[in-house]
Amino acid sequence: MNRIHLKTPLYTALQAYAEKQLVHFDVPGHKKRNCSWITEAFGDRVLALDANSTKELDMLSKPTGPIKEAEQLMALAYGSDQAFFLVNGSTSGVQYMIMAACRPNEKIIMPRNVHRSAINALILSGAVPVFIEPEIDLEFGISNGVSLKTVQQAVRENPDAKALFLMHPTYFGVVSDLKQIIEYAHDHDLVVVIDEAHGAHFPFHPDLPANAMSLNADMATVSIHKTAGSLTQSSVLLLNERKIKKHDVRTIVNLMQTSSASYLLMASLDLARRQLAINGLSDYQFILHQISKAKKALNQLPGIEVMDKAYARKTAAFDYDETKFVVKVNGLGLSGFEVYDILFNEYNIQVELAESYVILAIIGVGDDNQTIFKLVEALQDIAQRCYGQKKKYEVNLSRFFKIPMMELTPREAHYHKKLLCNIKDSVGKVSGESIMIYPPGIPLVMPGEIISAEIVSHYQFYRSQGCVMVNDQDNPGLIKVVDK
Repeated sequence: MNRIHLKTPLYTALQAYAEKQLVHFDVPGHKKRNCSWITEAFGDRVLALDANSTKELDMLSKPTGPIKEAEQLMALAYGSDQAFFLVNGSTSGVQYMIMAACRPNEKIIMPRNVHRSAINALILSGAVPVFIEPEIDLEFGISNGVSLKTVQQAVRENPDAKALFLMHPTYFGVVSDLKQIIEYAHDHDLVVVIDEAHGAHFPFHPDLPANAMSLNADMATVSIHKTAGSLTQSSVLLLNERKIKKHDVRTIVNLMQTSSASYLLMASLDLARRQLAINGLSDYQFILHQISKAKKALNQLPGIEVMDKAYARKTAAFDYDETKFVVKVNGLGLSGFEVYDILFNEYNIQVELAESYVILAIIGVGDDNQTIFKLVEALQDIAQRCYGQKKKYEVNLSRFFKIPMMELTPREAHYHKKLLCNIKDSVGKVSGESIMIYPPGIPLVMPGEIISAEIVSHYQFYRSQGCVMVNDQDNPGLIKVVDK
């Protein structure tokens, strides 16, 4: 154990500042007064630690004190040269990375199943996407990672590409052969940027996949809040200084990020890093042991299958993150959407998301044998009640994974004049916006893509399943299309 990680410079400074009991004539407006209605809602502790930037507490846009030290400790914990605290989630980190890697009209290679933040980054940066196909698993009904062969083909066909963007892991925990892909990309002078939103725990146990920084990626954005326990919206951008330098990234971060960063969010990053660095090995040793027992029990249930390391060995996946419970439930005669609702309504369990054939439950540092057992017990009960009552639930998923044709870049379509159109009448038109299911926030169609009959059918299917559809219009039946 590196004892330097016992330190929490930012949280310690914030705590000491709160204990001074100053009379505040600065912001925030509640002035840390216990008479505030916020105190009634959240308690006086959160009020006392909700601070504004001062000399004593440092400033996120140009850290020289406790924030700087906290970022240095974060970089050390993740094996990177630099770390930048983010208070607008990994959405902002993905955007900063793409803006740092590409200038307007430069090409970036990326899989089509990226998060909406990457698409928005294309609009902001003016970068031109070269989409590559992820591996598709029609049995589970999900998109996985990308192969080295697919990346090599894209680079050969686009020798002028400047960057490669990948997810590590995918939303469903699948890991590509990132080491070989990064080496190949660097040999061809590409900057490699990684959406590692769901891999905050990777460096802290040897049975977990290697993290992107240890594999020499240029940049990675990590959602510490997703699995490692910091407050929602807190994240970190990690940098290995190779082609891209610290001051260039800081310039872009300061261009986009608030100058009134939440010290509660930043301090939670400081505390989460300490917990991971000091106790992560033992915590995940226990968690992985409980997960192994749980998955073994679930895989014995009729009509249910759970992804695990064996899944990676029998598919094109390079590795798998065992903390993801991707549970295939269509063998029970139910869709993933139905099981999602049953777990919530009848068992008081909230899982991350549902797809046609699967549900996804994410295990993090806040879980223990009781929470994991509750999920197992609920699925055992559902299997006992439902297996054999109906035939296996099946839909034609192959049409859902086709990459749409792109007529305009996302930036061109975003700034083009648009018309409102009923989505039923939109086939053949060029989309002027993104439409996605949330979570996971992967667009069915993005600005500049031609709307196909398959996309409309896919959209109507998700609406019929009661999914949360995110687009620009209040009326979910309307879509903005490019006015040609």
